[in-house]
Amino acid sequence: MHHLEIRELSSAYGTTEVLKEVSLSADKGEVVGLIGPSGSGKSTLLRVLIGLTPPTEGEVFVAGERIDYRSRKSLKALRDCMSIVFQQYNLFQNMTVMRNVTIAPTKIKKRPRAEAEKEAVALLEKVGMADRQGAYPEELSGGQQQRVAIARALATNPEILLLDEVTSALDPERVNEVLDTIRVLTNEGITLVIVSHEMAFVREISTRIAMMDEGRIIECGTPAEIFDTPTKTRTKEFVSKILKH
Repeated sequence: MHHLEIRELSSAYGTTEVLKEVSLSADKGEVVGLIGPSGSGKSTLLRVLIGLTPPTEGEVFVAGERIDYRSRKSLKALRDCMSIVFQQYNLFQNMTVMRNVTIAPTKIKKRPRAEAEKEAVALLEKVGMADRQGAYPEELSGGQQQRVAIARALATNPEILLLDEVTSALDPERVNEVLDTIRVLTNEGITLVIVSHEMAFVREISTRIAMMDEGRIIECGTPAEIFDTPTKTRTKEFVSKILKH
């Protein structure tokens, strides 16, 4: 049984179909990288998985349980085990780093504040931000804010973490500190689904890579298969252009 299984998932904005019968699976602790040109449906797939964009067709299963995206109860259960980090950090500007990380565990999961803060310290240490617990977002660099956003997503103890272009809004010199944080997560047993244009990084950490184009997954394989010996012409074109830069 796969940890995450997507079966023929479709989604549309109005009359425009943006996901077309996408099927993909991930085993527990696996790192699945999503690559492809802008507008190919990568970010939309993550938004549908977390319940922010409704699917029009298809099914999603987490640990064998089918997700009913029309049910509040099912969505709550989903978000208890799945979190997402966006390219924009979306931190609460009027809250300290500590409060940003503890607000979901205390407000949503009703955990004691002292317990949540103890775990938050451990998470902030993991992402290299333990010394900025009392800082406000405006006092942090983009890379630091993104690392706090990752700690906040981890504070609910997700089994599956979705990462949507988490370095695209950063200055080049800040990218590596976020990528190093993600490298740490690959050893934590969390199932990761990553959308990124950092091709060398995706190749390094992914167990499998799915190539998307025009709302579909057109090829899926190991990093070596996708980058070195792709079988689809569109994958070959994309990879060759990316690797030239």
